[in-house]
Amino acid sequence: MAANLSEKAISAILNSEKRHKCSRSSRNACVNIVAIADLPSRFGDFQVVAFANNVDNKEHAAFVRGDVYGRSDVPVRIHSECLTGDVAGSLRCDCREQLEAAFRLIEKKKFGILIYLRQEGRGIGFINKIKAYHLQDEGMDTMEANEALGFRPDERDYAIAAHMLRSLHIKSIKLISNNPQKFSDLEKHGVKITGRISLETRPTRYNLRYLKTKRDKARHMLENLPP
Repeated sequence: MAANLSEKAISAILNSEKRHKCSRSSRNACVNIVAIADLPSRFGDFQVVAFANNVDNKEHAAFVRGDVYGRSDVPVRIHSECLTGDVAGSLRCDCREQLEAAFRLIEKKKFGILIYLRQEGRGIGFINKIKAYHLQDEGMDTMEANEALGFRPDERDYAIAAHMLRSLHIKSIKLISNNPQKFSDLEKHGVKITGRISLETRPTRYNLRYLKTKRDKARHMLENLPP
């Protein structure tokens, strides 16, 4: 197995977590590492870290490659859950392609973190996401559909992700993302970002409008789409 988090690093992290108590009444995102285990995968040898928190009571995860404890300039991908894409291989989005590309990229670099946040449908939840799909079937784009349901175009927040990085004692990151909101939101929550790693996928006839909407309305840095 590749040199992932050492036993010394894991011990330091877990001991630190024992001293770090979250209050359910706290106004700030408070995250605790509950368990760490090895995870051999088809993308390489990783470790999986399980987190609990006091904000949404969902169980978030970090997939760690290499001994990143106390390290700077760590490649980090923050991926929001997409049941239809990640599991069913939906062609309406590029979520699964981005997820797998991020794992391959981190494996190639020999160290990095993929944070998996349970923020289905850009934070609106699975049922509302399917309602938004129906509105898209009737002609709306992905952001118009969210707004028609009473949501902002993107309801996600990255306070939990920022805390997860602090729990892993990461000093600074190179963010694997095309989304400018992730940069500004993570920096707002105290994450030091030293660079960007682009992660573009090949568009298909099914997701081209979706990707163009992200580029044109959300200002995602997608340079390889047709005009």
